[in-house]
Amino acid sequence: MKSKFTVSGMSCAACSARVEKSVGKLLCVKEVSVNLLTGSMVVEYKDGADDDAVINAVVSAGYGAVKVGKNQEKSGIDVKKVEKDDDKRMKVRLIVSIAFWIPLMIIAMSNMFFDYFHLAVPDFWAKSFYGHENAVTFALTQIILLTPIVVVNRKYFIGGFKAIIKKSPNMDTLVALGSSVAIVYGIFALYMIGYGLGHGNHAMAMEYSCDLYFESAGTILTLITVGKYLEARSKRKTSEAITKLIDLTPKTATVIRNGEEVVINAEEVVVGDVFLLKPGDSVPVDGEIIEGRTSFDESAVTGESIPVEKQEGDKVISATINKSGFVKVRATRVGEDTTISRLIKLVEEASASKAPISKLADKISGVFVPTVVIIAVISFIVWLCVGRTFEFALARAISVLVISCPCALGLATPVAIMVGTGKGAENGILIKSGEAIQTLAGIDTVIIDKTGTATEGKPTVTDLVCYNVDEERLIALTGAVEKMSEHPLAEAVLNEQKRLSVPELTAKDFEAVFGKGVKAKVDEESVFVGNLSFMEESGIIVEENVKEKVKELALKGKTPLVVAENARIIGIIAVADRVKKGTVEAIDRFKAMGLRVVMLTGDNQITAEAVKNEIGADEVIAGVLPDGKAKVVEEIKKSGHKVAMVGDGINDAPALTAADVGLAIGDGTDIAIESADVVLTKSDLNSVADGIILGRKVLRNIKENLFWAFFYNSVGIPIAAGVLVPVGFALNPMFGAAAMSLSSVCVVCNALRLRGVKLNKNNKKSQKKEKKNMNKTIYVDGMMCMHCAGAVKKALEAINGVKSAEVNLSEKSVTLELTLPVSDETLRAAVEKAGYKMR
Repeated sequence: MKSKFTVSGMSCAACSARVEKSVGKLLCVKEVSVNLLTGSMVVEYKDGADDDAVINAVVSAGYGAVKVGKNQEKSGIDVKKVEKDDDKRMKVRLIVSIAFWIPLMIIAMSNMFFDYFHLAVPDFWAKSFYGHENAVTFALTQIILLTPIVVVNRKYFIGGFKAIIKKSPNMDTLVALGSSVAIVYGIFALYMIGYGLGHGNHAMAMEYSCDLYFESAGTILTLITVGKYLEARSKRKTSEAITKLIDLTPKTATVIRNGEEVVINAEEVVVGDVFLLKPGDSVPVDGEIIEGRTSFDESAVTGESIPVEKQEGDKVISATINKSGFVKVRATRVGEDTTISRLIKLVEEASASKAPISKLADKISGVFVPTVVIIAVISFIVWLCVGRTFEFALARAISVLVISCPCALGLATPVAIMVGTGKGAENGILIKSGEAIQTLAGIDTVIIDKTGTATEGKPTVTDLVCYNVDEERLIALTGAVEKMSEHPLAEAVLNEQKRLSVPELTAKDFEAVFGKGVKAKVDEESVFVGNLSFMEESGIIVEENVKEKVKELALKGKTPLVVAENARIIGIIAVADRVKKGTVEAIDRFKAMGLRVVMLTGDNQITAEAVKNEIGADEVIAGVLPDGKAKVVEEIKKSGHKVAMVGDGINDAPALTAADVGLAIGDGTDIAIESADVVLTKSDLNSVADGIILGRKVLRNIKENLFWAFFYNSVGIPIAAGVLVPVGFALNPMFGAAAMSLSSVCVVCNALRLRGVKLNKNNKKSQKKEKKNMNKTIYVDGMMCMHCAGAVKKALEAINGVKSAEVNLSEKSVTLELTLPVSDETLRAAVEKAGYKMR
């Protein structure tokens, strides 16, 4: 059982590590994951949930926690309000800080500026701030300008010192210590100025007036605030995918209640309700069309830009948009069970999860702040011991405190995961965890299920071979007999008959011979449909050329149905499970990425080999029973390979779980989707290739972020401590604060580059080609039979620019798919040449 909490008060990776450690100690907790980026925590319990114990553990660590309720998760309204208020407060802090920091810097640095460039000091300035006689005015003015900056940024001091009391120092602690030390020393210097002036020691007054450090404290607070503001704006962009998904969720639905149309909140729709969709309406919940036909823009959910046509019996997805027609839909999934709600939940859980690679950063974050404080103290002591001034040693200690950045370490992984999972969601790739992303990046073998994954999963007619009859007669006779059959292949024949608009005939005296074929009387003629042995047993002579053709089709993985009328073979109808569009292209992409492709199937070896050759897989394992698929996956893993399993059915669930990463085709079964680590909303293997590419890019981005975070702190802290002082370089605390602010911003900006990752490159190319293809319908008079249809089809397809011509005899129409514009005169000429007339 899992519970989600919102954690307040965290400012850096040390905070999230502290919360994680405190909650992880509880006996009831199995696993805890704290996300600094989203301010969230997901707790998985061993047995029963104990939310109060978790909240108390967070509070005892010095932070706040609230369990996320259903209402909070659904709307996102409260979240937006909080973000808006936070933005407003941060802008006020930023404006006030900069408004007082600029004059503070002018006052503090002007005397140094005049002296360094040997410039004449303006008279009004000399009387107000220049020289030992104005040292007190000079210092007090800086204190006055610094005070508003300290007041508006008091959260650093409150949070930082409270964290010390709770024994959980964080980034606020470093900022508070650094600026507080500078302020305390500045006040001490002010007293020394007063002492010097009071005792006639003007040199002492001038010396301390040059080392006030009030401007350093103001700069530290202002630049940290600037950095936090930029970081917050950048981080908000990383969660845009989730925000967009929440915004897509329809707020109302028009349902039929008691015979009347009523507009209600989408949350109030229940299973079984009938709701209406007009053109432009967004689908409130998942459902099934019971009346009407239209097309839907599903790009928000599947990433597919081309609208999908749907009619009675088809399913509709929540948050998709009705493009054209009016339909009535019966609700099948509502509330948190809708596709859009589950999608939001998947993306949120993935963005809140951690990749294994982040464990090193987590360990370091837990001890980072105390270590930095120790280094600061040591550097201070060392510089005093080697004879440097107190002011110099203090400057080194302050620099160490303000340059170190635990935030960069804490943000390195979650920002990349959030942007990556968001990018995946935009393209129909739902990655459930950070671990899945990292695993995807490292796989070397892709195992794909054949039926429903590589192929369409339903048999269709692929070949019509006629002997002494036309195609219309062959289909009509076969359809009449198969209409009375329950065999799976019968549906394929009937679908082809419907597609070709072949008139139906009536059969009688139907008889089925198990495993061999069927026979019946059609127009008083005996019709046989089955395999060769059935024909021979029925006393029908099978010519050698028929046997050769049957063998040829079987070797291609097709199932040949031999058809005989009376005692004579009249044709062969080949049926096969067609390879899905995009499968061959996806396999080519896998190979280009250096992946080995293995196909699993329960089919016989001959059919499996034929499909393997057609799609270009490296290997096929045939005759595998459902429980054997998981064993095959385990064996390949044992041989040292990292395995991704792609499937769609219930029988694929064990294999999806057994693989290093399981990917479920989105239109597959719920069990397969629940068992998988990645869900693909599009039934296209190209999404698998896109997911692997995305995983690799996200992992590379995480490594870059971690490298720069470690590199920045590893180099910055020693420089701040003074390792370059022997060669004449000492880091000013103000520059240290600026570097700290920019480091976090740089990590977030680097992760945001993932938003520009180009997926579906090949798919988009093919879609562009498809868009170039134009459909056109013409009407032709004079067509009487399938021979006529065939002649018109052949004549039209011979025209340059005509990709295909589909003839509908009953409507006397021809639907043309064009790759180039073709004039009506050209089409008419081709039809008339074939002996027919175009309207």
